[in-house]
Amino acid sequence: MTRHHGEIHRSGRAGWLRAAVLGANDGIVSTASLIVGVASAGAGRHEILLAGVAGLVGGALSMAAGEYVSVSSQADAEKADLALERHELTQYPDGELRELAGIYVKRGLQPALARQVAEQLTAHDALAAHARDELGITHELRARPLEAAAASAAAFATGAALPLVITQLAPPSLLNALVIPLSLVCLTLLGAAAARAGGAPAVRGALRVAMWSALAMLATALIGRMIGA
Repeated sequence: MTRHHGEIHRSGRAGWLRAAVLGANDGIVSTASLIVGVASAGAGRHEILLAGVAGLVGGALSMAAGEYVSVSSQADAEKADLALERHELTQYPDGELRELAGIYVKRGLQPALARQVAEQLTAHDALAAHARDELGITHELRARPLEAAAASAAAFATGAALPLVITQLAPPSLLNALVIPLSLVCLTLLGAAAARAGGAPAVRGALRVAMWSALAMLATALIGRMIGA
């Protein structure tokens, strides 16, 4: 007897995982950079916190709006393609059947078998077969604007809260000395976790996030110091 082994596929996570990782990463980087820049300019704790909160609210809403618009455009394109395919299936069923069989021939099936597969899939759900094999649209990877927007906003706010908490608790003289390294540690862990969730090497994901984030915070610290001076 053979035992069925379960397989874990990660492609279904692509939409929400991308939005969540991007949101959390941007929340930490942009808010920490904002705090570091304002602190380097010589502002007091109240002004620094005010700037950080404004950055959290504005950034979360901006991420949500941007993600919603972007994914909605993808969803609109998918709907238009499906509507066109539905029309063609109604008007030219024989031609669509030959087209589907041709796709399977190109993938390696013998013409007779490809025709048989196309006929059976067409009888079961013609639109789903063409959506998947002709257009590359599947249920798991369909664009979901609201889901992506909510994930981005929540992730950004969660990430942005970290440097704000550090700012609230840290002594003013040690603000930059604590915000930058602690934010980088969290970003490194986030990059590693995201890479692992997507099936990529954790070290590579952690290093690329940490490198670009460090550059962003150092740049804003330098600009803030120059303006403050």
